[in-house]
Formats: sequence, structure tokens, C-alpha cells
Amino acid sequence: MTWLRIGFVVVALAIVTLALLPFQLVALALDLKIRRHIPRLWHRAACRLLGIRIHVHGQLEKRRPVMLAANHASWKDILVLGAIADVTFIAKSEVASWPIFGPLAKLQKTIFVAREDKRKAGAQVTQIAERLTAGEIVVLFPEGTTSDGNRLLDIKSSLFGAAAAAVPHVPGNIVHVQPVAIAYTRVYGMAMGRYHRPIAAWPGDIELVPHLMGVLKAEAIDVEVSFGETIEFRAGDNRKLLSANVAAQIRRMLLACLRGRDYG
Repeated sequence: MTWLRIGFVVVALAIVTLALLPFQLVALALDLKIRRHIPRLWHRAACRLLGIRIHVHGQLEKRRPVMLAANHASWKDILVLGAIADVTFIAKSEVASWPIFGPLAKLQKTIFVAREDKRKAGAQVTQIAERLTAGEIVVLFPEGTTSDGNRLLDIKSSLFGAAAAAVPHVPGNIVHVQPVAIAYTRVYGMAMGRYHRPIAAWPGDIELVPHLMGVLKAEAIDVEVSFGETIEFRAGDNRKLLSANVAAQIRRMLLACLRGRDYG
């Protein structure tokens, strides 16, 4: 039955992708606003097929421009956040060349950044600022890599440079930065301990194919998504203070969800 289910999920997801693909390609070519909404349909279908059940705490910031700063445990974080809202992701440039994930990221018009190439920094910041100004919800994973899902890694304050550089170009000269905690808490309806969380998390030293097979076999994974208190970031504000505030909120919400407590 497990292999039958895996086959069904793969075929069903392929059908959904092929059904939505023509509309997204046209929307991208004409830069229609619907290009922001179509990926959300795909992410919702993917989560349902994979058995990812999403539980939301708090509310997404309604003011614009807004940048979400979330902890990063797995590629599934993208499916989860993409199923909740029409979002745009910031990803390292290497992702563009990855099989499967690269083409999907391009179809969602992900912003690819070459962190080590300072010559491209200005153009990348301008692109992020333009997307924020247009009212898009931009998602940043400030850890810069994936964790094991049990803790928050050190946040790189330099990654908030995009928000700082965007401030002069956005309405009101304010970028609203909202911390988001993503916690994988249950598998098969049972509490997921720290040693079983790699079923959901995808640290860098785990190969993709075995991990993907484990997710497909799991059938039911519960994830808690907590939206924290929004921080108004203005010109002249300190990025390290912003980073510390974001880290403190994410860590508090993440640990509370992993321990099954009310973070409020």
C-alpha cells in the first residue's frame, strides 16, 4: 500500500502541475498579478497530497510592505508558507540550478541572490525593493541554511541588508518585518520527538531522495506556523538589533510549539 500511495501522490502532483503550468507561464510572460496566486493553489495541493497538516497561530501582517523572517528546517517550509499566503521567496543562487526545486522556484518568480558576489548586490537589492513596493510578501530565511528542526540556528544580520536597502524605496520608508516560527510537531498523529524530527526536517547532510521517500511514507505530518509581533524597520535602524529581536521571537515561538505550550 505504501508504494501505491507514493505512486498516487507523484501522479496526482504531476497532474496538478501540468494543469496549472500554462496559466502560470502566461501570467509570468505578461507579469499579471495572478502569477502570485497560482503558486498558492499548487502549494495547497502539494501539502494535501503529502499529508502535511498546517495549524496557524497568530495573524499574517496586513500592512505593506512586509518581509517574513522564518526559521528554516526543510524544503517543506516553502510548501507550508506558500499554502498560507501569496509569498515570494529569497533563495541562494545555487537553488536555481537544482533539479525539480530550481524550475519550481523560477515558476514562482523566486528572488535568487548571489551572497558572495558583491557586484550583483545592488541589482538584487533593487529587485527585492521593487517586489516589496509592489505589495508582494517577501520571505527571508535568515539562518541561511536548514536546521534539524529542534532549534534555531544563528541568524545572520547581514541578510537583513535587503530590508535596510529597500526602506528608502518603499511607501512610508518602513519595511514591516514579521518573525515566523515553523515547527513540525506530529507524525501519524503522535508527538514527534527530537530524534524523529528529521522525518520532517532536512539538514544539509541528509540526501534528498531518501528524505523525500521518508516524507512520502509518513503520510501525515503536522506543522505549527506561528506569526510573531511585527517590527517596523526604518532608515537608520540597527540591523543587529532587528536580527536579535527576530531571533528572540522565533526561538520563543518555536520552543513553545515543540513543547506543546501556548507561546502567547
